[in-house]
Amino acid sequence: MDLESAILHLNKDSILKNIIQYAAVKPFTPSGNVYFDLLNSIVSQQLSVKAAETIFTRFCLLFPENYPSPELLLVTDPDQLRAAGLSRQKAAYLQNVAAYALENNIDSIEWEHYDDMEIIQMLTKIKGVGRWTVEMILMFTLGRPDVFPKDDLGIQQAIFRLYNLNTSGKDLLREMTEIAESWRPYRTVACRYLWYWKNQN
Repeated sequence: MDLESAILHLNKDSILKNIIQYAAVKPFTPSGNVYFDLLNSIVSQQLSVKAAETIFTRFCLLFPENYPSPELLLVTDPDQLRAAGLSRQKAAYLQNVAAYALENNIDSIEWEHYDDMEIIQMLTKIKGVGRWTVEMILMFTLGRPDVFPKDDLGIQQAIFRLYNLNTSGKDLLREMTEIAESWRPYRTVACRYLWYWKNQN
């Protein structure tokens, strides 16, 4: 993703331009490991960053070379997973991801052949994986440049405050989506600036 081109485009939005001037948002290299990042995302749900890191590390330590391969994860006793700090539900969701990975040979999928919506439809078939999780995979694992996770609470709060909106529910989502249209094809980058602003405010 060309961050310079994205910034040039997003600077047309005066509110974003004010954030871009001081925000420390840097280029990153997407991991590309959809399977591993799905596991991490599930572990991280509804946890602080520190707690999520601790539990995910404990989870990985259960496996050879600290890598929960689908084959091994699928046959791991759920009680072992719970001993690492995972809830019964999260343990089941992790094994759902492992089952999907094996059934679909996930490491051989050439993700570049699929558009964002196709990937959302593919991965949300896994019980425990929702649209927001897949949107994070698109943004940070696959490096897709034009993802807009409108259900993300941080994005909602940032747009609500920055653009002085006074709506809620479906009306808020509609207004957010309309505002974000002008950010295409760099909505991923715009969201990174919004998250930065939200974390500072």
